[in-house]
Amino acid sequence: MKISRTTPWAAALAAATLIGIPAAASAGQQGTTTAAAADNPTVAATDPYADYYANAQGKTGPALKSALHDIIKTQSKVTYDGVWNALKVTDQDPANSANVILLYSGRSQSKATNGGGVNDWNREHVWAKSHGGFGTATGPGTDLHHLRPEDVTVNSTRGNKDFDKGGSPVGEAPGSLTDADSFEPRDAVKGDVARMLLYMAVRYDGDDGFANLEPNDKVNNGSAPAMGRISLLKQWNQMDPPDAFEQRRNQVIFDRYQHNRNPFIDHPEWVDSIW
Repeated sequence: MKISRTTPWAAALAAATLIGIPAAASAGQQGTTTAAAADNPTVAATDPYADYYANAQGKTGPALKSALHDIIKTQSKVTYDGVWNALKVTDQDPANSANVILLYSGRSQSKATNGGGVNDWNREHVWAKSHGGFGTATGPGTDLHHLRPEDVTVNSTRGNKDFDKGGSPVGEAPGSLTDADSFEPRDAVKGDVARMLLYMAVRYDGDDGFANLEPNDKVNNGSAPAMGRISLLKQWNQMDPPDAFEQRRNQVIFDRYQHNRNPFIDHPEWVDSIW
């Protein structure tokens, strides 16, 4: 479910308004007076996260990817059991605090119905955990930036498929399509999916004991540490820019749980700068 759309690439303040926290990140993580702001007041005035991303400013291509990796790899980690309660906060329905919004289904469902039964919701790994073999290990397997609540049946239907266009309708996920080797999410979350996958490709770069995750432009990636299709993910990032729900989620993960950010929610234009 999408809530009110904001200006395509610059709506970071909406997240702070929704959760009653400063637009700049919490103290100790992002200062309000920084060298970056002093050196470039124009950037500081338009980017509430200029300090957090100071070492990435002005870079493009591999240099930008490397700088962002060094920034976001500093994080706290959540256990796989802890993911249940975290998702009840990060994906809370803004219209009903007792519910979460399911990613592909768009359904608002009681937080209490998490589990493994039919019509329960469980933990969907948007970057399929078999693509790189990280399973549910603390790290990529528990990273909230790509874990979302989803209907058990829909989660199973998606499985470990790459993302592409086309297929048959998914019964409990209106607007989503699937075939033998790919899954297409509903239009309202196409950009969300793209930005989650590309976060994972930047965060997990092979230097922390886990596989080097990378996007490519094919499907049927199997157990390779790769997800497709990058050409389509770039399109989805542009056609479905971050909205207030996605921005609030990024801020909650930063403030309450992992203390790192998804840079492509804050700066969607960096997708094309890197890929």
